[in-house]
Amino acid sequence: MSKRKKHFLHYESQHQPLVSRERFARRLLRNFIFAQIFIGLSLFAGMLGYHYFESMPWIDAFANAAMILSGMGPLAPMETWGGKLFAGLYALYSGLAVVLAVGLIIAPIFHRVLHRFHVASEADDDERPKPSKSR
Repeated sequence: MSKRKKHFLHYESQHQPLVSRERFARRLLRNFIFAQIFIGLSLFAGMLGYHYFESMPWIDAFANAAMILSGMGPLAPMETWGGKLFAGLYALYSGLAVVLAVGLIIAPIFHRVLHRFHVASEADDDERPKPSKSR
């Protein structure tokens, strides 16, 4: 009995058939939930940073972290050197975090479209007549 490697994203390989719509929907939901958890953890990390470095109340830390994470910019100007450094680093991180979360959500869709084209391409190849080897 051979052991199959478990992959994090669990996508089928190019030689496997397209998965059912139900399984695709579950995959899409799973990736959406992972992306939401990742964004939630990123938001919480931002709240901790604003609370620690700028001594902001939790609600203000939430508002500033949410604004930075969404790409809008901070609500309040930073007063401390540490707060300014944190805000800059968090803004850089946030841009990448949003790209990663969107990529995680659309990856199953992109994979399915490419996989469908590959399956269709293989079917077309099977229907084409093979060239004869006689000259």
